This record gives sequence, structure tokens and C-alpha cells, in this order.
Amino acid sequence: MTKQDLLFELGTEELPPKALKALSEALRDNVVANLTANDFEYDVVEAYAAPRRLALVVRQLTDAQPDKEVERQGPAVAAAFNEDGTAKPAAIGFAKSCGVEVEDLQRIETPKGERLGFTVAQQGQPLSDLIEEIINNALKKLPIPKAMRWGDRSEQFIRPVHWAVLIHGDKVLDATIVGVKTSNQSRGHRFMAPAAIELKSANQYVEKLLAAKVDVDYEKRKAVVKAQVEAEAKNIGGAAQISDSLLDEVTSLVEWPMALTGKFDEEFLQVPAECLISSMAEHQKYFHVLDSNGNLLPNFITVANIESSNPQAVIEGNEKVIRPRLADAMFFFDTDKKVSLESHQAHLKNVVFQKQLGSVQDKAERIAKIAKAIAPQIGADPEHAQRAGLLSKCDLATNMVGEFDKLQGIMGTYYARHDGEDDNVAIAMTEQYLPKFSGDKLAQNPVGQALAIADRIDTLVGIFGIGQIPKGSKDPFALRRSAIGLIRTLVENKLTLDLKTLIKLAADNLSGKLTNSNVESDVFEFILERFKAWYLESGVDANTINSVLTLKPSSPLDFDARVKAVQFFQTLPEAESLSAANKRVKNILAKADIEIPSTIDSSLLVESEEQVLANAIAQTENKQAQLNDYQAKLEQLASLRDDVDAFFDKVMVNAEDVKVKANRLAMLKKLQSLFGSVADISLLQN
Repeated sequence: MTKQDLLFELGTEELPPKALKALSEALRDNVVANLTANDFEYDVVEAYAAPRRLALVVRQLTDAQPDKEVERQGPAVAAAFNEDGTAKPAAIGFAKSCGVEVEDLQRIETPKGERLGFTVAQQGQPLSDLIEEIINNALKKLPIPKAMRWGDRSEQFIRPVHWAVLIHGDKVLDATIVGVKTSNQSRGHRFMAPAAIELKSANQYVEKLLAAKVDVDYEKRKAVVKAQVEAEAKNIGGAAQISDSLLDEVTSLVEWPMALTGKFDEEFLQVPAECLISSMAEHQKYFHVLDSNGNLLPNFITVANIESSNPQAVIEGNEKVIRPRLADAMFFFDTDKKVSLESHQAHLKNVVFQKQLGSVQDKAERIAKIAKAIAPQIGADPEHAQRAGLLSKCDLATNMVGEFDKLQGIMGTYYARHDGEDDNVAIAMTEQYLPKFSGDKLAQNPVGQALAIADRIDTLVGIFGIGQIPKGSKDPFALRRSAIGLIRTLVENKLTLDLKTLIKLAADNLSGKLTNSNVESDVFEFILERFKAWYLESGVDANTINSVLTLKPSSPLDFDARVKAVQFFQTLPEAESLSAANKRVKNILAKADIEIPSTIDSSLLVESEEQVLANAIAQTENKQAQLNDYQAKLEQLASLRDDVDAFFDKVMVNAEDVKVKANRLAMLKKLQSLFGSVADISLLQN
């Protein structure tokens, strides 16, 4: 059995740029899984991807499966032989199927008793016999939403397949991949090196393709694109703004990147920068450039897929293309400003948000009511909050947002300011959508915060209220993201709002539309679970989260304060002992078979250790009443450790005297209540 490098390349029409990276990674993972399942040995699998190809190099792949011994199980021994020891037909038949005599069979112990068995030597199959199935199965499992057929072929793939390379060592493996026979013939750049390329081994792949103007290494090509774009921006005294998504998309569009700088008329700078940026990025895949003050420069950087002998002609061609795009943006902006933002409410009355929950304007009116109600509690002007709510969705009906949906909210701010709305109202148009994604910035303006909270709680209650609760990965209304956004807005902005109050407020606004009678509790539990997910992602351990979660605090800010206090408590030397004691207390109380008094009777305190602990509990209750900080409460409770330990070492809780027993249980209940006022410390025990 020898080890050599395997090269596989699938040549296609241009693959979808937004999917290329995911397709490449999935192909690698699927082939790895299939090789492993078939017991092939290898070192590493390298993935390559360019617009017209997906490729893999499997380093030091064995040319065959290893031989192995397979243990076959036959009939139970009791059913295989007669009383005199002669073989029954079951034993004879099994021996015959193994190609041996009954005497050659083994006896093996199994969970179902002793059975006949035989170990068969199984020879490993060669790679050449299995590789076609391994690769085709891997390709079938790629995340392709809609496969296509081409010509008169019956095979399907995301794009038409033109060639397939399959070489192990220096040998071409004969196979048919997605209907195409394999060879050692690849292709270079479509225009600069279209001739066939003969490959003799995997080690030639990257080098020969580079010579043919194709950089197949996705990450290296991505780095080249980034460096070129940054250099072009520096040449004009600016800084290129490179988003990860656009960088990935451009990298997936080019085999041989060549960055070029173009310009557009300065008159277009009268249009909001976000509109120009969206037009350049979404339509043309251009990168925009900012000056040292953060202002948009009248330039763009495009990445061509060709090394032109006349780059100026390429630049001029791109400048001609971008001008009508920017002119459209200017037209949309000027047209939208001819009417007030408020005037779009009439149109939104005819746009359905959700069939059972009414129109988009119905939702805006609900948001306005909620925002007005919570505004005084967070330092926002109620009238501004109500006004912002009523206008919150109006920009969805504008020409600009109709063309560039990512500008929702942003354009609302521009149009509100143009109409002379209060600036708090205008800012809220944008901030209502924050945060848009994990780690995104939050609404900072109080009116914006009111809107961000109102919008999310209305959506959560509304969708839960009609029974469309997220299941598995299905979450069409992004309720998980809404809940996390709500939590972050309340916690990170230190807003002391109560979830149950917010949920009830939203439910009252939707009265008559909801079919789920448990909507309020369902939404509350859902948000609590999002708390857990958020903290876990932040690195907080599950025990800490659960110790607070079990109390179900309805104020997110309060929830967060408790979690931070428990994290602090766990750093104290007393934490482990007190956690164990609390767990013991919890178990004892759970098994109590008598009624537990609400107070401690000092006359029934027999042992000195229980007298000391009872006195310590009384003093602690007085001190706790004067503390408002959870961390300080737990720090003070930590001082009980020695008294608690002494109690459990010397005192028998379940005393023979029922009154003494009840009194000791009452003391433990007081102790549990003291710690439980912050969190269930017993859950910190692993």
C-alpha cells in the first residue's frame, strides 16, 4: 500500500460568487467524511476555488483500503447443536456460508449470550474502484439550493460541468464525475490562457494554473485583492472601505485580480453617501473610498478579471457604467423628497406585515403606542417617541429603499430631517433597526431605544401570538435575533424595563388578533432562553447562567447584575463550600416530610453550632436588608461559611424530636432564602 497526493478539479461555468467559498468548504468536508468512512488514510486535504473551478488536493492518500478482519456472528450455541453435540442445520449452514467446517467456527460472548462466530479476512478495495463514488457523493451533498441540467444530459449540478481532473500520484484515475470523464487536462484563464493545461501530478497544480493566469488559492487571491484595493486608494490619498462580504464576493468573481481606480462626477456627492455606496457595491461590486475626514471621495475601485494592455479603456468603460447607476440614485433621492415621509402612511396601509396581524402601518401604530408608553421610563420624550413610531416604516415605500432595501431606516433619517422633523425623531428612524447583527452597535438616542424595543417586542408577541413559534433552524421572522437585540438594548444601555410589562403592553395592543392564550408566558420563556444563548456565547459558564435563570428575573438589567454577582462569588475561597452546602440544604428540604415553620424558635436550639448559625442568620438578614448590590450581598453571605460548615459537621438535622427537627429545617429554609435572593447557588456544583 503506497501513499501519494491526489488532485481533483471540477471545471464549470462561472459559479455563484456568493456561494463559492461555502461550496469549496463543503466539498472538502464531504470528501474528508467519505474518505474516513471508507478507511482511507491521508495527511491533509487542501481546498482550492476560483470562479470556474472547485478543486482538492489530498496529501499522502493511500492507494487502497487496509485489509481488515471482520467478525461474523452466527446462530446461538444453544440452537446450533443437539444434546449429543452434533451440529444442527443452523450451524452447518453458517459454516458453509463462511467456507469452513463446523469445527473451525469460534464461540463468542455477546450481550444476547454465546453465539457461533467466524473471523473473515477482508481485503481492502483499491482507491481507483471507490474514488468515483466518493467524489460524486460528496458533490451531491453540496449546499445547492437549485441544481440545473444542461444540453441533453441527465446529470445535475449548480452550473454546467466542462472538465474533470483526477490524478493520484502520476496516474490518471478513470472515473465519470457529474457525467464527465476524468483526465489530466485543466483550463487556464478564459481569455488570457484558454488553452488546455496538461497536469502530471498534484504538485504541479497551483504553479501551472498561476502560469495560466488563474490563482486557485482562494485565501491568497483574497489577500491580493485586498492589498491591491488598499494600494489604489492610497494612490489617490484616501482609504478604501472593504467589507468582508464584498471582499469575498469580488474574490469569487475573479481568477486573476487587477484593481483599477475610476472616478464619477462630484455632483453625485449631493446624494447621501449611503445611497452611492449601495449603488456601487450592490450593482457593480465596486469599493468606495473615504478621505481623511471620513467623507466619500468621487472615486471607486473596481477589480477586473483581466490584465489589460490598455487599463484606461477598462476604467473608462466602468465609469460609463456607473454614471447611470448614480444618476438613478440621484433621481430616486430627488423624487422622494418631493413628498413628505408621513405621506407614505397611506401606501403602507395596503402592505401586509402578516395576514393575521394586519398591515405595515398597523404595526407602525402599535410601535408608536408602545414607544410612547415606555419613553418616560428611559428618558425619552413621549411625543417624540410616538411620532417616531408612526413614521418608523414610511421609508419602506420610498423609491430609494425600494431599490436598495439595506437603506431602510437610514433613508428615513434623511427624509425626516428634510421634512423638518425633530432630530430625535429623525435619528430614531435609523436606530430602530439596531443592532442588525451580532456585535453591531446599539441605539444610543433615547427615542431610538424606545423604537428599537417597541418594534422587537411587537414582533415577538405578534408572531408568538398567532402560534408561529420558531422550530429548529426555521425562524422566518428572525425572532431569535429580535430577542437578542432586545436583551442587548436593555442590558448594555442599562435600561431598567421589565420584560413582563413590555410583553403585556404589546399583547394588549394586539387584543383580538392573537390565538395563543399562553403568548405572554411563551414569549417570556423564549427571551429567557435567548439570555442563556447570549451569555454562553460571551463565555459565561452554563452553571452560572442556570443559577440565575432558575429565578426567572423579568428585568434584563437585573438578570445581568445577578450573573455578574455570581461570577464574582465564584472567585471567592468560600464559594465551593457554600455551593455544596446549598445543594445539601436543597436536597434536605426537598425530602422534608413535615411542615416547616416560617420562623426559628430560639428555645429549641439545642446544640451550640445551631445557636451560632441561627444568630448569624438573624444578623445576616438585617445586613442584607441594607444592601442593594448583589455582589455585596453574596460577599457578605460568604462570611457564613464557617458557621454553615460547623452546623453540618456537628448537628443532625433530622433529630428524633419532631419540634427540634422542624426548627432546624426552618433554619435551613432561612439559609436557602438568603442565598436564593440572588441566585440558586446550589446549581454551581458540577
